[in-house]
Amino acid sequence: MTTTAQAQASGGGKTAPDHLGHVIFITAAAAMGGFLFGYDSSVINGAVEAIRDRYSIGSGTLAQVIAVALIGCAIGAATAGRIADRIGRIRCMQIAAVLFTISAIGSALPFALWDLAFWRIIGGFAIGMASVIGPAYIAEVAPPAYRGRLGSFQQAAIVIGIAISQLVNWGILNAAGGNQRGKIIGIEAWQVMLGVMVIPAVLYGLLSFAIPESPRFLISVGRDSDAKKVLADVEGKDVDLDARVAEIEHAMRSEHKSTFKDLLGSKFGFLPIVWVGIGLSVFQQLVGINVAFYYSSTLWQSVGIDPSSSFLYSFTTSIINIIGTVIAMVLVDRVGRKPLALVGSIGMAIALAVEAWAFSAHLVDGKLPNTQGVVALIAAHVFVLFFALSWGVVVWVFLGEMFPNKIRAAALGVAAAAQWIANWAITASFPSLADWNLSGTYVIYAVFAALSIPFVLRYVKETKGKALEEMG
Repeated sequence: MTTTAQAQASGGGKTAPDHLGHVIFITAAAAMGGFLFGYDSSVINGAVEAIRDRYSIGSGTLAQVIAVALIGCAIGAATAGRIADRIGRIRCMQIAAVLFTISAIGSALPFALWDLAFWRIIGGFAIGMASVIGPAYIAEVAPPAYRGRLGSFQQAAIVIGIAISQLVNWGILNAAGGNQRGKIIGIEAWQVMLGVMVIPAVLYGLLSFAIPESPRFLISVGRDSDAKKVLADVEGKDVDLDARVAEIEHAMRSEHKSTFKDLLGSKFGFLPIVWVGIGLSVFQQLVGINVAFYYSSTLWQSVGIDPSSSFLYSFTTSIINIIGTVIAMVLVDRVGRKPLALVGSIGMAIALAVEAWAFSAHLVDGKLPNTQGVVALIAAHVFVLFFALSWGVVVWVFLGEMFPNKIRAAALGVAAAAQWIANWAITASFPSLADWNLSGTYVIYAVFAALSIPFVLRYVKETKGKALEEMG
């Protein structure tokens, strides 16, 4: 969403492409990386309890196996830009596709717990690459007049990937008779769940051969004639191609390469605006949203819901996530970023508090009482809805718009790193916290959601309708 926001804020030309369908195909192919981002991030949800049982491990070790992929994510995100600048956006996509494929096969056929963790790191590296290269490529290829709408394909692909992974997991579980360790095609159901990702990974790789290289990269390596061909395909043959190439070259020469030093202030280390960006990133994760995508099946089973139903609820939660994301995409430029963030914070705080109340009930025969069980399910879906229609999208829009041009790239990198760290902290801590006190865990998430309200009110400025050059 970052590049989308930048494009929307900065405007663009109005030349319609001759073949909009072709441009949409190119964008959708690139957004397959986003689909895999979402799919690989959440498919582990279906395997958590089976991994615990297969390797007879405690909550602490289990959490590290689940969270270790985030190490790869951070490394992949940090290096993808440099890789793409050296060898091209398409080659970077192909590397990510290969890594996704290797990770899927390795995760489906692990020898031991240690190599399962290793394959998850490989998959995480691919996720990190996809999180950077997809939006960057789409922004560079999309015609200016369509860049905002086409840029939203990446976010849509991520939430669809999450939903499809949960639907596939549910189907595989039913095929295995409701047993996560039941055998299908000679291996356990959870292994099939992780291995199915081979299909979209290979498709992503094949599609990367069917789309053109970014004009920006082609110009950077002196292939101006090839860049003109791509520009003609995506922006229309009536465009002055020489002028467009000159415009891109000028923009590349005049770009300020922001560094870490640019972010430092006289007090408190970073400049105040950088701390605000870090705060947005951290609050986005500390409300516990990734518990819903990494552990929801485990969560529902822990309060007495059978595995098949728990997998189905994970899927319905993902559908709610898609609906909320669409609502945010429709409203973010109409009502503004800050109002959406505040509405989301209030809604999340209430929903999480209600979940905490429901989980505080004593289990009867291993199950929540009927009333609390229904309330917990409804509150969980409401929480995801409010997150998706606000912080899930708005944070990326804010991060793309709030920083001055001089420090934007470096500040985005720091904010993204803070987000991965907070994501890891929540993912790694949940199993142990849930063993300690599930209700108390949700009280903690509710407190963070509540604290985000005064944070937004006091420190976050509305960026709707402002040019990027006005930020400072």
